Amino acid sequence: MSLAVCVFCASGPVAPEHLAIARDLGAGIARRGWTLVSGGGRVGMFGEVARAARTGGARTVGVIPTALVDREVADDEADELVVVDGMRERKAAMDARCDAVVALPGGLGTLEELFEAWTARYLGMHAKPVVLCDPGGHYEGLLAWVEGLTGTGFVSAASLDALVRTTTAGAALDAAALALPRAS
Repeated sequence: MSLAVCVFCASGPVAPEHLAIARDLGAGIARRGWTLVSGGGRVGMFGEVARAARTGGARTVGVIPTALVDREVADDEADELVVVDGMRERKAAMDARCDAVVALPGGLGTLEELFEAWTARYLGMHAKPVVLCDPGGHYEGLLAWVEGLTGTGFVSAASLDALVRTTTAGAALDAAALALPRAS
């Protein structure tokens, strides 16, 4: 069975090792015969993950707000490019098209998308695996802070379990595969 994986990641200029993990993830999606759902950009890690997925034969679906199309950063090579009005519509469209979520290193947009998917998973609004692939420790400080909130009552220990943490693209995709139905 095929799986559609939504990938959240940086769209801006990033270090070569971040581009490499994006390529590894895209290539891994292709090797498994899965579909990539992304933010529809052709720059930064967005572009790398999509190009690597397509190079390996994967279907790619990009979802992008009109404002970013107007900035000429749309991935016009995507198999399907969905143009929406704004960021909220973008997330809803990405969510509707995916079976699992993987977040790579990124900034504010990536964090916002990750936290929404993670929170919805914890609240039982979906059962999709939410995976954080953090090979270089990009999120270590943030995760330590969130874990520290368990002592205050603001974050439950159970909510931490709603996020799968990995350090390699392969492990992230293995975790995403939990969305596949089990053979009986």
